[in-house]
Amino acid sequence: MIDLFLLLLLALTALAAVHVRDLLASGIMLSAYSLLMALVWVNLNAVDVAFTEASVGAGITTVLLIAALSRTRRREEAPRGYGRLLAALIVVLTGAVLVYGTVDMPAYGDPHAPAYTHVVPRYIEKSDEETGVINMVTALLASYRGYDTLGETTVIFTAGASLVLLLRRKKKEDDE
Repeated sequence: MIDLFLLLLLALTALAAVHVRDLLASGIMLSAYSLLMALVWVNLNAVDVAFTEASVGAGITTVLLIAALSRTRRREEAPRGYGRLLAALIVVLTGAVLVYGTVDMPAYGDPHAPAYTHVVPRYIEKSDEETGVINMVTALLASYRGYDTLGETTVIFTAGASLVLLLRRKKKEDDE
């Protein structure tokens, strides 16, 4: 039941973010969308992804959007011509490809899925031997998923550095 509720909230938030012409309100809706996605990741037991989504998607990205809006116009002009139709077509095609890609996936929580029959037993049985790390969670994050963790850390660092660069005050020539 919570899955359907979160899906409904995600859909409503995404539609609201797309349809509103006030860019600040749209940015806030996208921030709410990221927070809802963080809840979805927590519900799927992917807390590390939820943390990244909340910190980067809802936190830093929102501040970056607001900083960018402080240097531009706040209202969006209505799309002209076939722009709206083309955007809708691209979204529908992308959605169709994503749905097609999930057709062969095992059911969520299926104990006979390859991840549970091949990957998890190997991590449980051999993580200490292969990595030399006693804590299994640390072994997974630092050794087996090291590149993924490095990527997440790089995204967070890059977003933070971008935030610092955007929000810094420029010195006026008179101050020198």
